[in-house]
Amino acid sequence: MNLHEYQAKQLFLQYGVPILKGVAAKSVAEVEAAAKTLGGAGWVIKAQVHAGGRGKAGGVKLVKSVDELKAAALGYFGTRLVTHQTDAKGLPINTVLIESLCDIEKELYVSLLVDRASERIVVMASAMGGMDIEEVAANQPEALIKVVVDPAVGLMPYQCRQISFGIGLPGEMAGQMTRLLMSLYKMFIEKDASMVEINPLVITKAGELLALDAKVGIDGSALYRQKHVAEMQDASQEDPTEHEAEKHGLNYVTLDGEIGCMVNGAGLAMATMDLIKLHGGFPANFLDVGGGTTAEKVAEAFKLILGDKKVKAVLVNIFGGIVRCNLIAEGIIAAVKEIGMSIPVIVRLEGTNAALGRELLDNSGLAITSALDLTDAAQKAVAASKGVK
Repeated sequence: MNLHEYQAKQLFLQYGVPILKGVAAKSVAEVEAAAKTLGGAGWVIKAQVHAGGRGKAGGVKLVKSVDELKAAALGYFGTRLVTHQTDAKGLPINTVLIESLCDIEKELYVSLLVDRASERIVVMASAMGGMDIEEVAANQPEALIKVVVDPAVGLMPYQCRQISFGIGLPGEMAGQMTRLLMSLYKMFIEKDASMVEINPLVITKAGELLALDAKVGIDGSALYRQKHVAEMQDASQEDPTEHEAEKHGLNYVTLDGEIGCMVNGAGLAMATMDLIKLHGGFPANFLDVGGGTTAEKVAEAFKLILGDKKVKAVLVNIFGGIVRCNLIAEGIIAAVKEIGMSIPVIVRLEGTNAALGRELLDNSGLAITSALDLTDAAQKAVAASKGVK
């Protein structure tokens, strides 16, 4: 789950990470009130969306008066911001962050993330902040300092000093950087984060470190124990179908094809999509209903798939281990009857009571075609999606 910048900075405050004074606003009236609260003769207004590249896309503006600030807010609210990290539709702007100005001496980059290859948390930093870190990593990899954290002892002060000196900070700022990194690491662990990024982390002309931006991702699997953080979820920034699937305990990702997929198990779902592509089709989604799926889940999954108007056929691929195939077949039949499906449904069942399950499907009198194996199912689904009987 991703957080907005203003939400991430609320967490930063809790852990003592230095940030600019700012106020989030959801209306022009709140924007004007924020300017009065912050004071000063100028502000930065930032569109709050779950995407990077906001500055280049016009989502960050420097204003010198309250009238300019209100005009900028009016231009944001109710619109969608398109960046290089969004699709062509962009993301809706419902909230803006108003911040005071600061005198910037230098821009740095700092992040913590989970490196799955080493199975460790990695701290990365660069003296080249304020730009796309992907470009830095690709063109100047030596400018990116990486430190791997041993989970048995956590981030150590000497590693923080290693980062500080590695990006060229003066010696008197090593203490500031150490405190900041140790605070970020503590937050990372306690809030079950998957990624924390500050770009840029600035050095002010007064010689202080400030997190000018904040990007935080939380491990969705840990939200059950992060109730306060879970309340920050902004459904408007997510795919509506994926959000609906999450509420029913389904793992769903929208894709661009025309064959809807319903599978139990992530690995089997990936294999199913591979077979569809191999035989000339394109999957419309990734959908894992889980190992212990039920008739109710099957029905909800069908509803999600049919919500995509591009879908011309549905391929159901279930391995009945925990749940018997005949029960899955009964759930599929009930769901098809309930929804009144008008497009072909191809079902491949394997495992406990698979033959009985196929028999129930074949005798249902519905537009359901059973398949003997995954290749057969993929071929039939591709043919059905192209209108071939």
